[in-house]
Amino acid sequence: MSQKVVALLPMKANSTRVPGKNFKDFCGKPLFKWILDALLDVEEIDQVVINTDARDILIDNGLETSDRVVIRQRKACICGDEVSMNVVLADDVENIEADIYIMTHTTNPLLSSETIRRALMQYKNAMASGSADSLFTVNKIQTRFYTESCEAINHDPNNLIPTQNLEPWFEENSNLYLFNRESFSSTNARIGRKPTMMVSPPMECSDIDTPDDWEQAVVKTNYMLEKGLIKA
Repeated sequence: MSQKVVALLPMKANSTRVPGKNFKDFCGKPLFKWILDALLDVEEIDQVVINTDARDILIDNGLETSDRVVIRQRKACICGDEVSMNVVLADDVENIEADIYIMTHTTNPLLSSETIRRALMQYKNAMASGSADSLFTVNKIQTRFYTESCEAINHDPNNLIPTQNLEPWFEENSNLYLFNRESFSSTNARIGRKPTMMVSPPMECSDIDTPDDWEQAVVKTNYMLEKGLIKA
């Protein structure tokens, strides 16, 4: 029996550190179009739901509600920079039926449809085996960490070993979250009580939050376009 898969792509009109970034031109098309195109390229995704306070801006950019794209007007009570993303997601989960929810951000322009498919397959397998109720993507890091007071955290400065032999640490990278209604209700969050992690490709992990993030992502994207690794 097929499962209904819905991608949640929240999108707001204003951004504090990079004004209007969701709709700003990014290497040839609006930033939001990069991840939206990747999601729509995944055949297993039945709908992409955009919870937004920027419907008019989306329409101006040629996007309207269709069979696979649903634009939901964000309620006034859950607008604003101080509102937790989990509150926005709770509104979608309550009103949009699905067996599996995939949540991502417009700020992940290099996230590929192949990685989204891989995450979906890993999550389905984890659910079938009962080993996890949710999944999120991470960056695998093997380097030497210190506290602010210069105390070593994960290594012995008097017994240095190659960094590749250090125990890996995993950084939540805000690229992908997969969950269902039950796991969300157990924690009121996109990460459930029994999550699993998936390491995503380093070249795809651009989470644009600051002007520096934007410039770095532009450099990376232009390089990948030039090498034919991605298409605009």
